[in-house]
Amino acid sequence: MQTSRPKLGARLLGGVAMVIGVSVAAYASALTVSLPSAAPFPEGLSATADGTLYASSLTKGGIVRVKAGSQIAEPWIQPGAFGTRSTFGVLVDEGAGLLWVCSNDATPLGVAGPNAIEGAFVKGFDLATGEGKVSLPLPAKPSLCNDLTIGPEGALYVSNTLQPQILRLRKAASQLEVWVQDDRLKGGLDGLAFGRDGALYVNTFLGGELFRIEAKGDAAGAITKLRTSRPLTFPDGFKADGTGFLMVEGSGALSRVTLADDQATVETIQDFAGPTGLARVGETVWVAEGQLDVLMNPEKKGQSPSFQLRGVRVP
Repeated sequence: MQTSRPKLGARLLGGVAMVIGVSVAAYASALTVSLPSAAPFPEGLSATADGTLYASSLTKGGIVRVKAGSQIAEPWIQPGAFGTRSTFGVLVDEGAGLLWVCSNDATPLGVAGPNAIEGAFVKGFDLATGEGKVSLPLPAKPSLCNDLTIGPEGALYVSNTLQPQILRLRKAASQLEVWVQDDRLKGGLDGLAFGRDGALYVNTFLGGELFRIEAKGDAAGAITKLRTSRPLTFPDGFKADGTGFLMVEGSGALSRVTLADDQATVETIQDFAGPTGLARVGETVWVAEGQLDVLMNPEKKGQSPSFQLRGVRVP
């Protein structure tokens, strides 16, 4: 995608600024974890099998952790640690014993972050100790590492919002490679997850689109844009769930997505305040309320909202 960082940043700013006045429904669950003031604007969220939660911070960087059974978010990876800057998507990889983190220079979004390190990186931290283990730059310039998922073969897949490409890190590999690049994916790649059919499904934040990318052995196959039962408004976090998917949108919705051929049925479960990420723990789906409109909308500059992770029961 031949788009300069300032131009793409302006598009993102303009897009997110439209997500205002979200009407938040009464929560079906009282599960709430307040995030500390040192970790505002969460962007990514992931969980271990035992229910420990990990959340990033777009503005301050670092990672906070909520231990299983606790409702207290504590700093776990300090802002700037291991060369991280603004932190976006996070992914628990218990098979590898790592927490994968997207780290970016987010100055095109008007966010300075905790240091002046340029570029976009995938970082891997030891799940037991929090020690930095892996640091991999995204090969294209400009790049923005947004979200991550694990494929059926155990490889790591990464969405690049500033390029129409999805990257892959093979098991035991030492660098990221381009798995697919296609101009149809120019709408700001964001959430991604593998379905039970072995295909990779991805959404685009700016385009409001949902795509299926077939996985043919070691290579990417056909790319199909799916029809959605309603328009998607700034789709973000996207996770496989049962026979379908769960997804959050910047406009507020946590939804269940079910597929039939090339049709995606999107059914809203509940509204939240500018959700950006989600993670399932048993019958509870946790949602990170990123509230990026407060950060991006000039009319809301100077406001100091509180930030939460909220849990809702979704059998």
